[in-house]
Amino acid sequence: MVRAPFPGSAWLAAAALASTCLAAAAPAGAEERVDLELVLAVDVSGSMDRDEQELQRAGYVAAIRSPEVLAAIEGGLGGRIALAYVEWAGTDRQRVVVPWTLIDGAAAAEGFATRLAAAPVGTMRGTSISGGLTAAAQLFPGNGYVGLRRVVDISGDGPNNMGPPVAATRDQVLGLGIVVNGLPIALKSGAGGTDGSRGLAGYYARCVIGGPGAFVVEVTGREQFADAIRRKLVLEIADAGGGADLVFAEPLRDTGYSCGR
Repeated sequence: MVRAPFPGSAWLAAAALASTCLAAAAPAGAEERVDLELVLAVDVSGSMDRDEQELQRAGYVAAIRSPEVLAAIEGGLGGRIALAYVEWAGTDRQRVVVPWTLIDGAAAAEGFATRLAAAPVGTMRGTSISGGLTAAAQLFPGNGYVGLRRVVDISGDGPNNMGPPVAATRDQVLGLGIVVNGLPIALKSGAGGTDGSRGLAGYYARCVIGGPGAFVVEVTGREQFADAIRRKLVLEIADAGGGADLVFAEPLRDTGYSCGR
């Protein structure tokens, strides 16, 4: 389980200052260069039933093994990414399932997928998107890699209901140079944001995701898990967000939209 060394908002503020200092002090060649540092931050809160959680896990395993994702990795400038997988639920309930791993070809992708498939699928209480974002952001410093981009891909089946305000936490994560993309899972009727406007995808667009090119791919049916996850990973890895059905980040100001807590 990942626990913040002190409250999340304070850690994020301190990290913003520390990252500037560390970047200046780090010796050349101290970290492996990659095209992308990507954290898959996956909701395992109790509001998702066992079938949904297993479908979600299987979707990530299949996506990482897929030829499309491998082609996106190999098509990058360096042909390699760093990948980590973390599960989250309540404010202080997160766990790293597969730590940072260099993916530079089919063998490495298969190794990551095999470890992920073998790990037990767990359920934890609460839905703290802000806690999940903080835990994901904490994985970047000192991970041994330096990427052209840093991205958190966060999934979830409902709005933030625990911990610090999600929009403020998101803004702090963006301040660290991390892009946040979203995979809202709207399988249950009534899933959505605080006012129901445009459902869960609208909530994620306004309150959760952000950064250059940030986007949402929504899952509205169980049969969509595998395709949605694979497509989302390809778009993230190739940095080629596009498609008429994608939902992009929206500014909150002047919209009258409330993110709630």
